[in-house]
Amino acid sequence: MRPGDAHAEERDDTLTLFFLCCHPALSPASAIALTLRAVGGLTTEEIARAFLLPERTMAQRITRAKKRLAAEQRPFAMPAESNGQHGEWNERLDNVLRVLYLIYTEGHTSGGERLHRVDLSSEAIRLARSLFRALPDNPEVTGLLALLLLTDSRRAARTGAGGELIPLEEQDRSLWDREMIIEGVRLATASVRSGLIGQYQIQAAIAALHAQALSPEHTDWPRILLLYNALERQSPNPMVTLNRAVALAMVHGPQAGLDLTDTLTEALAGNHRLDAVRGHLYEMAGDTEEAITAYTAAARLTTSLPERDYLTIRAARLRRP
Repeated sequence: MRPGDAHAEERDDTLTLFFLCCHPALSPASAIALTLRAVGGLTTEEIARAFLLPERTMAQRITRAKKRLAAEQRPFAMPAESNGQHGEWNERLDNVLRVLYLIYTEGHTSGGERLHRVDLSSEAIRLARSLFRALPDNPEVTGLLALLLLTDSRRAARTGAGGELIPLEEQDRSLWDREMIIEGVRLATASVRSGLIGQYQIQAAIAALHAQALSPEHTDWPRILLLYNALERQSPNPMVTLNRAVALAMVHGPQAGLDLTDTLTEALAGNHRLDAVRGHLYEMAGDTEEAITAYTAAARLTTSLPERDYLTIRAARLRRP
């Protein structure tokens, strides 16, 4: 993807547009939001959900980004590397990786009637492969591709015959794509050889541990918790902390996880995932009433119909004598 790269003939036009939209005049958050809207095919509502922001706030951010670019005097072009200064290139690359990650995530956990939007997740993987072909020695590019492959390897097992959601611990692991897992684990392993560890490499390592577990009981939760600790130090955000709470509960018991989720009530206010996790942890702890309350709240908040049905059924099962 770099000017003068030996693989320039393989450059993907969509990736080129991603790099162009990730203009240095914009903040990383604004550049990513604009790219997702202008090139990535996501709606403002979907982008707002990814950023944990109200839709109106995100619409204003995208509008400001467009105006900023319109007023910017610097050329709207790919960064050059001939002067040996790669800061702008690296900044744009970081943003492009984030764009690909968010496109895949929206496809993997879509709102509406379908749990998956295969068009989005498949396109994100295709673009990640294209970027990897251009930059095979970049550890975070490698880590991102590994993460997407390992996550997508479970797609066939995530839904039942009627499109209902099947959680990880209940999935038929024989349906997981073994070839995708083998490739993902190989890439995840290769990505850490440089000694420079980034957020996508850590997430790929977590996904690899899940993918290699023969059953839920074989999952190496202590190592997963260590990796989430490292991920939170490197890229702190509420969703990482929420995932760490689950790992913490699996290692030290549900109350430890619940205590950690208590710190997220403001940051994740209105986000169904917080209530869904708390429902799961309350259920682990044997607190049926609190679990029902949390699952019901999560079902009310989610925009995904398969998730809503799953959460509603989970609460209903707990109500049975």
